[in-house]
Formats: sequence, C-alpha cells, structure tokens
Amino acid sequence: MKKKWQYADSLTPEEIKLREEIVQTYKCPSIIAELLIKKGNKSLDGINSFFDPKMKDTHDPFIFKDMKKAVNRIISAIENKEKIIIFGDYDVDGTTSTALLYLGLKKCNGKVGYYIPDRETDGYGLSLNRIENFKKDDVKLIITVDCGINACKEVDAINAENIDIIITDHHNPKEILPDAFAILNPKLEDCPYPYKDLAGVGVAYKLLIGLYMKLGLDSDKNINQFLDLVAVGTIADIVPLTGENRIFASSGLKRLRLRKNIGLSALINRSGLLNKKINTTDIVFGLAPRINAAGRMGSAMKAVELLISENDEESRKLAIEIEKQNRKRQDFDQQTYREACQAIERKYDDISKVNCIVIASDNWHPGVIGIVASKLVEKYYRPAIMLSFKNEKSEKNNVGIGSSRSIAGFDLFEALSQHDDMLESFGGHKYAAGLSIMREYIEPFEKRLNEYTGKHLCKDLLIPPLKVDRELEIYHINNNFLNWLQKFAPYGTKNMRPVFYTQRVSLAGYPYIVGRNHIKMKITKDGETLDMIGFNMGDYLPLLMQSYQNRRSNIRIAYTLELNNWQGKTNIQGKLKDIDFD
Repeated sequence: MKKKWQYADSLTPEEIKLREEIVQTYKCPSIIAELLIKKGNKSLDGINSFFDPKMKDTHDPFIFKDMKKAVNRIISAIENKEKIIIFGDYDVDGTTSTALLYLGLKKCNGKVGYYIPDRETDGYGLSLNRIENFKKDDVKLIITVDCGINACKEVDAINAENIDIIITDHHNPKEILPDAFAILNPKLEDCPYPYKDLAGVGVAYKLLIGLYMKLGLDSDKNINQFLDLVAVGTIADIVPLTGENRIFASSGLKRLRLRKNIGLSALINRSGLLNKKINTTDIVFGLAPRINAAGRMGSAMKAVELLISENDEESRKLAIEIEKQNRKRQDFDQQTYREACQAIERKYDDISKVNCIVIASDNWHPGVIGIVASKLVEKYYRPAIMLSFKNEKSEKNNVGIGSSRSIAGFDLFEALSQHDDMLESFGGHKYAAGLSIMREYIEPFEKRLNEYTGKHLCKDLLIPPLKVDRELEIYHINNNFLNWLQKFAPYGTKNMRPVFYTQRVSLAGYPYIVGRNHIKMKITKDGETLDMIGFNMGDYLPLLMQSYQNRRSNIRIAYTLELNNWQGKTNIQGKLKDIDFD
C-alpha cells in the first residue's frame, strides 16, 4: 500500500545551536544530536534524563486526586481484616495490574483476593452478576485496575450492597463519573497529576507506592520489586514511552532480565527468549500475546496465577498451558482473518468508497476479533469494527461483543460517543475501543457511523502516513552510530526507532524472497553497501528485479537500523519501511 511520507521539520536556529552543544558535551555524531532534539529533548538536562531514566525522577503519587482518600481506605481495610478484591481487565495491562496489587497488598498482610471477568460470560469491566458473589463472600472493598471509569450502573449496585469501591483506571472518562469511594485516573479533568499517559498498571503502581509511603515501607527494594510487572503491562498496552512510562519501561526491563518473577521467567522460557536481552519488541510480540491468550481463549485468571506464582513447577505447568492457548489463539486468528477479508469482499463493492468497516458474524471467537480488527486496519487502512455474536450474551438477548481499531488522526472513541444511544456499552481509547450492540441496531449504527466518518474523516487520512526523521547516507552507518542509536531505547509509541531515508540507491545483487513474503537485498551507494530486509514486502520484487537488471540508481528507501544476529554473526541491517522508485 502506498504510503504518505511525512518529513520531520528542519531544526530552528536555536535548535542548531543546541545540536552543537550536544555534540560537544556527549561527543556524539551530529545526526544523533539532531535526532535527540527531534525526540523532544530541548535541554542537556532533558537529554541526561532521556539517556538515564531514574525512578527518583517520577512524581509524588499524592498529587493524584483522591490518592490520600484511597490509601487511607486501604489501610483501614488492612487494619480491620476486611476482605479486599482486586478487579482487573483480561488483557496484559489488567492482569499485570491485578498481580501487582495482589502481591503488594499481601506484603502488607492484606486479606486480599482477585477476580478477572470472563470475556464471554461477563464481558468487559465490572459485571452486575458478580456483585452478588462478592456480597456472599463478605467483600468490603473492591479496587478496580485498568477498568471501571465508566461503570456508573455497576458502581451504584456495589454501593447498594454497602461495599466500597476504589477505581483505578486510565481510560477516557465520560461526562458522568461513577459514584465511587475514590477514583484514580490521570485523565480526569480535575486531576492535577502532571503525567497523563500512564497505563492501567502505572496507575495501580502509583497507588501501591502511595500506600507504601504512608506505611513507611517505601524503600527502593520494596518499591522496585514489582517493576518487571509494571514494564510488561506498560509496554504491552502501547502507551507512549515518554516521561514516567519511559522510566518504568527502562527500569522494569532491567529487572525483567534478572528473572526475579518466577512466573514471567517461566513464560520467557516458553517464548524462546531464554538467552536474549529482552527488549520492548520481545514483550509486544513474545510475552504479551501469550499473556493475552489466557484471557482470549480461556480465563485470564490463569495469567494472574502465573504472574503471582512463587513455585517453579507450578509456573512451568501454567506457562505450558498458556503456550497451548496461544497456539490455539493463532489458529483462530488466521481463520477469522480469512473469513473477515472474505466478508469485506462480499459486502463492499468498492472498499475505497467505504470510510469505516463494520462486519459481524455468529462464528467468530470474541477473544480474537481485536487482533483481527488491527490486521484489517493494516490491510485496508480505515477504521474497522468487528462484532461477534458467539457469546452467552447473544444467546440470551442477541447482544454482540465488538472490538474496534482506528487509524492515525481519527478519534474512534469520540465517534462511538456520538452514537452511544445505539450501543449497550462501550469504552476504550482514541484508537482502540470495545463495544456491545443489539443485532437489530447494526445496520442503522453502521449507516450513521459512515455518515459521521464522511464528515470527520478526510480522504488524506486514508493514506497511511510514514514519519521520516531525516536523510542518511550509507557511509554514515557504522558500529559507533548504531551504539548511539541503541541509547534511544526503550522504543515504543512517541519514541519509535528513527526512520531514515536514502535516495538514488542501487542493488548490489539480485533481490530475493525469504520466508512467506519477505524481501532480502543488498543496496549500494558511493561504494558502500547495506543489507536490507522488508517484511511482507515481497510484492516489490518485480520492480526491484527490473531496477537491478537495468543497473539503475532509481530506488528511494525508508528504513530503520538494527543489529542482526544470525548463526553467531552480528551485522548492521536495515529494516525497510517503504520503497519508492524515481
């Protein structure tokens, strides 16, 4: 698919001056200094923090609105031996948050349990059918993690049973908030907490730090022991890796590599990451899908069991079970993706005239439609909503469970908000949201949604953007340059790997296909060469072959740089993002 290259702005005179200061201070290449500035670092102090993120630079948790109130209520529950339930979401952010607070409160001698809703029987977030069970179990305090911010009806029902509830969440709040005992959410309009992009596990972690501070347990050892869970949840939830999230990710990755959490260690072994220096990519594509698979294919309670396990053999068995669920999930993914593409081809005569895809089925497993919706956005590059009627809710009252994904520049959460009168429920973020809807409302909902997108989604947004940081000549690329680039890690949203482009390159040999549809080639310019790989870019092979056979220097490439380890050898490799021909 053709991409729209978006070039970074040139440096201002003030930034050029700062670039020279950076070069002199750090003895780094000028290109590295320029990239640091383009990453938003506007001072030497900021660059020091960027290169060396430290926990001491995080904010006081008591800046949070309601933090003092929440901490005091938890202390009261601990002192009075009241039963506390941690209520989490079934994704990685939710399960790591649940494990974090469960382990953290256990260390305070809290009488604590946890519950993760079943995706099919309970649906997303707080469920009314569980409240009666909590009452029977004599629960006095519920703490939500990564959910609850829009659960007004459910919170009212909990209050009616004389159970207190503390909501910790990071999702967008609606206009009317639940009547909870306390709400911790940096996105609340009146919350003064300065960093707004925390994941759910980040909010839960701030609550635990606040509790430990109040109890005098806030030693570095106590506070840092859960950073591996915080890093996994933060990175997996694809929140911006800036500010506190960058600190949590960097510090947590260091702890994760020490293999202190027995459950995570067992999962690392099953993920083929045993001898790797684990990075954000390994979490997003290795650990996170496996943890998610527990909630997608069965019960996310299994994931929490693994994350809190203190027994090697138990962890090993749980990791094996979750690995089996992940393989099952992969099979469902592939089958559902094929069926979804077929449904789109049947439904829409001309996809280019469709602003938003809405498809439904009685056969799709609700645990995989979010993943498949993301793949549909990648293929068709427009917002996509997938609805599954293969769940207990649909059997009882014809309600479908949906997952939606959006494209850059289009606020899907706001779009759903404008049509919430047709939805049973919805919640999420700007680019990803869950929803439920009655079957009879699908057609009018889609009609209104496409009318809305027709007004608010300009055609330019339907061309995938590629943000390009700067031009780079091959002769600049060497081990020293790569070593400096590696200091930019951990990579993630709002701190992506720098994307470079090089013009007028030619091929130093025949390009060829590896794997399913990946292109391998060697490029050359000015006497220098560089190995390149382009994942799922095999369709470019005919044009590349033509360019090579004609000995033309007409190729323009956009790429990132990485070290490739293969059969004991390490070399610098470019990972293609796009190819263009002059």
